[in-house]
Amino acid sequence: MKNNKSQRQFLLIAFILNLVLLVPLALRKPPVKDWVIVYLFNALTNGIIDNVLSKKKIIKYPIKLFPKIFDTHELFDFLLYPTFTILYNQITYKDKVGSIIYKLFLITTPAFFIELWATRNTDLVKWSKKWKWYHTYFSIILKSLFTRLIIGSIRGIESKQSTG
Repeated sequence: MKNNKSQRQFLLIAFILNLVLLVPLALRKPPVKDWVIVYLFNALTNGIIDNVLSKKKIIKYPIKLFPKIFDTHELFDFLLYPTFTILYNQITYKDKVGSIIYKLFLITTPAFFIELWATRNTDLVKWSKKWKWYHTYFSIILKSLFTRLIIGSIRGIESKQSTG
């Protein structure tokens, strides 16, 4: 898949599919405000982190949907990963810590292998020699857990305020 045109088409298809799935996923079950918070927090922090990594040339995105607007991978940062985070938070909504971590590894691992494949077979993602597969894998896991902790804390504060 080294053809630039086919890689752009792949990104466009992923973009359209994500948009089609995002709204029903975000609205499918309450509390919708939690999913909006999760989405926005994840997208904002993704943009900041990826901007730093891109500026330091640790990660490059030679082929992007909007190359004149973003230096980062806008599709992953602002759509794919935040949408994944909504799904992850929905399926772990009432879970205990062990189950939250187990489900995270269960759904993160296939997504990671897709990125690993992309780094080796496309020009969508290029890692510098300083960046290894485990940096990506564990940073996604830690960031997803942190986002889950944030929304869990917000729910806890909200619960205390409504009962207190």
